[in-house]
Amino acid sequence: MPELPEVETIRRRLAPLVEGRTLRTLEVLDPRWCAPMAPSELRDALEGRVVQRLSRRGKYLIWEAQDEVYLLMHLRMTGTVLYDAPPDALYVRVRLQLDGPVLSFCDPRRFGTGELALGSDALDEFLDERLGVEPLGPGFTSEHLYLQTRKRRTPIKALLLDQRRVAGVGNIYANEALFRARIHPLRAAGALKRPQVAALRDAVVASLEAGLGAGGASIDDFRHPDGVKGAFQNEFLVHSREGEPCTVCGTPVRKFVAAGRGTFACEVCQRRPRAVPST
Repeated sequence: MPELPEVETIRRRLAPLVEGRTLRTLEVLDPRWCAPMAPSELRDALEGRVVQRLSRRGKYLIWEAQDEVYLLMHLRMTGTVLYDAPPDALYVRVRLQLDGPVLSFCDPRRFGTGELALGSDALDEFLDERLGVEPLGPGFTSEHLYLQTRKRRTPIKALLLDQRRVAGVGNIYANEALFRARIHPLRAAGALKRPQVAALRDAVVASLEAGLGAGGASIDDFRHPDGVKGAFQNEFLVHSREGEPCTVCGTPVRKFVAAGRGTFACEVCQRRPRAVPST
């Protein structure tokens, strides 16, 4: 699933190409993409408007058009946005024709979405209902994260994946951050001490920044707008490395399920809580 680094990579590549240009046509080939809104309603709101800014919040790519009209794209599991895609590009669900480039929203599994917000208040309400703090922003402090964990029995990985608490972190970066912080994914969030939470906060930031530096991770479908793959998958410390030696101690990496997701950990460096039986 594209996570914060992947969506931010797309944003950084596209922003210089689309900002200041007019959206001439918006062709929705798959009406499920914007349901329950009709494609015609989306077109009427956006066509002919200048794209003033391309921004991001969590995993949402936000097209800020003139007169405070906002298109919010979510890539979900397999979505990506390609710039001047070839005519035979697969799984194209939406095309955006600007005065120059053509952008294609491609999505094999068809989970990606497009939503509309009219006015800054509507945008803020939409995002505030769904997203917590930005982990690369000034509000993501160790104290903030510590307060999020208090009195919570949920596993710490589940808390990291909860977009209402930390926006943009998904399975890959949660696994990587927990390994960096030497915290087992199944440890109860409320059991963490302040130093552990501080280490986790720094590990989340470091993992996301590493992903950004590598242009995101391309395990399956993620691509940059020009079709190039990201490279972070070549730098994984623990994710997808089941059976391989831990980069710190050499113990084989284990895979198990935590928070409903495939989870990877070194259970020597990340000691399993005694209350959680081994499987």
